[in-house]
Order: sequence, then C-alpha cells, then structure tokens
Amino acid sequence: MSVFEAQFKSIEISEEQVIHLLQQMDEACLMDSPRYWEFKEAQVATFKAARVREPAHAGASYSENPADLKQVIDGFFQSPDGPGNGQRKTRSVPLRGLIAPHIDFNRGGPCFAWAYRELVEAPMPDLFIVLGTGHSATSPFVLSTKDFNTPFGTVKADQEFIGRLMKHYSSQDLLDDEFAHREEHSIEFQAVFLKYLFPDQDISFVPVLCGSFHEMVVAQESPMKVPVIAEFVEALKQSLAEDSREVCFIAGVDFSHVGARFGDEEKLSDAFIEGVERSDRELLNAAGDVDAERFFDVVIRECDRTRVCGTSSIYTMLHALEADRGKLLKYDKAVDLEAQSLVSFASMAFY
Repeated sequence: MSVFEAQFKSIEISEEQVIHLLQQMDEACLMDSPRYWEFKEAQVATFKAARVREPAHAGASYSENPADLKQVIDGFFQSPDGPGNGQRKTRSVPLRGLIAPHIDFNRGGPCFAWAYRELVEAPMPDLFIVLGTGHSATSPFVLSTKDFNTPFGTVKADQEFIGRLMKHYSSQDLLDDEFAHREEHSIEFQAVFLKYLFPDQDISFVPVLCGSFHEMVVAQESPMKVPVIAEFVEALKQSLAEDSREVCFIAGVDFSHVGARFGDEEKLSDAFIEGVERSDRELLNAAGDVDAERFFDVVIRECDRTRVCGTSSIYTMLHALEADRGKLLKYDKAVDLEAQSLVSFASMAFY
C-alpha cells in the first residue's frame, strides 16, 4: 500500500460530493464543457476587438505604479550584479539585436539591465522587432497588431511593417492565434524595459510570439526545411529589405529549465549544474557567431534535455538579423536547491 493510499484509506467520498465538485469546476470554467467554450470565445472576441493590449502582469510580477516600478528597475542597473546606468548614445555602431531574459524581474532583473544598458549606449533604433517565447502559442509564429500598454506608457505596434510582413507570408494567418499574446509575459517584459528607458519617446515595435520547434528537434532536422518556418524567415528578411529604418531585434528568452520541478530525477549537484552551464555556453557561443544552424544543432544533439525556453526566437533572429557578431554581456542562473529548480538566462548584444 502506498503512502497516499494509507493516508486517505479511511476517507469516504460520496457520488453527490463528486457531482458537486464537478459542478463547481464547470462554473469556474475549468471543465471541457459548453460553458468553458462560450467563456473562451467571449474572451477571444473581447481581446481581438481591443485596440490596445493591457499589461497582464502589472500588479503581480511587477508594480503597476510607475514611480515604484522605476525605483525597482533603477535598482537592477545599480545592483552589484548589474551593469551600472551607462551613458546615453556613447557608441556609434548601431545595435542590431539583443538577447534578453523573460524570467520574472525578481530573479532576473540585473540580467535584463545588462541587455538594456547596451541599448541606452547605442544610437536609438527606429523600430524594434521583439521575438518572444510563445508559451501557449499553437502556431510557429503569431503576430499582434495591438499597441502594448505599460505603467510607463504605450509601445506602439508598427502597422506598416506588420502589414508588409503579412503580405509576404501566405502559409498561415499570422493573427489567427493572436489571443496567445494576452497573458504572455515574454514580450510584455521587454515592452516595460523599452518604455522605462524611453518614457517620453514614441517607440514602434513588431510583437511576434515564436512557438515550439520541438518537432524539428525530435526529427533532427533544420527548421528551415519546414515550409511555414522558412517562408516566415524569408518574409521577415524581405520586409526588412524594403524598410529603410534602423531596426533592432530583441529575443525575449530564457535558457535551461532543469531539476525535479521540471521532471528531472537527477539531483542538482555541482556536476549537474556545471554540465547545464556548459551546454548553455555552447548555445551562446553559436549565437555569438550568428550561426543559427550550429545553434540548433546543439539543441538537437542534446535532444533539448535542458528544455531551452527560447530556441525558436533565437533561431529566427539569428537567420534574420544582419550582424557580424554577438557579445555575451551576462549569464546567470536562478537556482532553488530546496525546490530542485534551476532556470538559466543571459543577455547578449549583436553588432
């Protein structure tokens, strides 16, 4: 007899109690039922009709009060693990792209700051293309035409570029799964940092959620052999070629997710953690060489055993941006030995 059976053996549950519980779950829209689908359809319709995407995580993951939030983010830059504030526009070379975390601010704040100080010191781009991790996306790529509100102001969706990108891409409707943007934090956190840096400037961006490439990992083949992915990359490159503005990519990603919390049986020993970092750094080295295929080959070789949460975003950016090199700014890990959880993340700049 298992411990669970021994503990609950004497508890009797009636049929009426089970029925009551199911009714409560249905009323809360937690069952696959007509009530749930009516609720879901109403939520989707409301989101699609809205011109602006409201911040889903303000008041929870970060303060919705601009003054309080500014003080917290100021602290990320000034932290012993942070980069300092930096001097505005002290570099003459355009910044072509950034890798920035999407982990919560409490654990990854200083690492975010390393990426965004690089942006402070570079010439101001005209347009940002933000490739976020689509945790709930059901398509490889999902656009949104909505402006993103933040406590510091609004980041405007660039309708011109979005329209051009959609014109060049015919494999799927890039807005079909737009509802996936509503709760997704990977782009929202980048929008917060952009408006923190430039609260008084109009900022245009293209928000793109990148779905899972896991099927290509299993098949051990390049994502560029998949028509819907290859066509998107080419459509993105063509749209860029037709745009005379200075563009900066931002990939909102994390790296490894390991430990018992994520299904691993092996304990987070020093040797295990060192192995995870070696794998992460091999990925970062390939990214630094702007080599998308070598980057994905590492993921394939490892069978994504460390559950990299950003493969598709980084891969897409590496194929689309015009950069000579990437410079690693910060690599870090959030390790919780009690919960047996490790999440790694990094900041990198591309020139």
